[in-house]
Amino acid sequence: MDTSIDFSMLSPYNLIKLGGYLVEYQRQKRFIINVLFIALIALLVYVTLEYALKLFSPFLIAFIVAYSLRRPSRFLARSIGLPYKLIALLMVLLFYCTIGVLISLLGVKLISAIADFVSSLPPFYKDQIVPSLSSFYGEIEEAVSRMDPTLIPVLNDLFTQLIQSIGELISNLSVKIVAVISGYASSLPILFIRLVIMLISTFFIAADYDMLIGFAARQIPDRFRDLMREIKRYVVGTLFVCIRSYALIMSITFIELSIGFTIIGIGKPLLIAVLIALFDILPVLGTGGIMVPWIVVSAIQSNYSLALGLLILYIVITIVRNIIEPKIVGSQIGLHPVVTLVSLFVGAQLFGVIGLFGFPITLSLLRHLNETGAIKLFK
Repeated sequence: MDTSIDFSMLSPYNLIKLGGYLVEYQRQKRFIINVLFIALIALLVYVTLEYALKLFSPFLIAFIVAYSLRRPSRFLARSIGLPYKLIALLMVLLFYCTIGVLISLLGVKLISAIADFVSSLPPFYKDQIVPSLSSFYGEIEEAVSRMDPTLIPVLNDLFTQLIQSIGELISNLSVKIVAVISGYASSLPILFIRLVIMLISTFFIAADYDMLIGFAARQIPDRFRDLMREIKRYVVGTLFVCIRSYALIMSITFIELSIGFTIIGIGKPLLIAVLIALFDILPVLGTGGIMVPWIVVSAIQSNYSLALGLLILYIVITIVRNIIEPKIVGSQIGLHPVVTLVSLFVGAQLFGVIGLFGFPITLSLLRHLNETGAIKLFK
């Protein structure tokens, strides 16, 4: 049975109508394909960041280190006249020794600071928090007694419960800090194994970088090779642009903190501003990780002028950061500020610091590939 359509039997009106149906069908088909393609990319990015990145992180870090040391190693090999592999191995050894010494020194200081902090919590609670709350309670009790003396017993019960709750909170905080440190200590053997694997991998990748890259490139089909080169070029360039953008944001935060601390009268404003500005890049802690506890402690110690000054400074920094971050990062990587803000928020919520960089870069890469015609996702 012949099911073909004889278009010569159709009237011009029906032909035009059929053509419209075909155009609409093709449009819907392209839309569905694009949606599925974007969903597939999103799924691959999620799986990569959530699972594969953790699993292959020693090898990924090893590759990044080897890639970063490649040009200095070649320059030294040509200048000194020694074999490239020997120079590459020495550079890797020097790099990890330097990083190891810095981490060890910072780790010792950090552990010492945490130990001092934990040991100072009970005396701080006894000598600072309880007297401040008692003084504050005395003022409230005096005011309430003038209005309605029958409320004093209820107020006493509330105050007792508050003191007990704060005491339990500080006690639990000390226990949790010790538990976290113990957890990290128990994971040291696994961490040591990962570090050894990363170190050995870096040695081999640095020594045979060109051979490994050449082998990987030969496995890519010819029709995708140019696309992969373009992705590599754009991702590396955009990553450095993102780093430069966040360095600018941290510099602005440092300037704001320095001016604010100087006006408030904080000692060593530049040093404290540098330390807090470094925390500004962290999506969970940020400046609030230091400023908010500082404000609370100052208020508990009845230093209300300092607490108010720090609160105003923190609000200003937060507002300025939320305004300039999407504009600076978006303008550098070619995204609209709203799109940049959404990608920063979603990336930070899902994957922390990695997502903070990874999501905007991924969206910027898709936009670039779409504009160059490598893929067709958006109009």
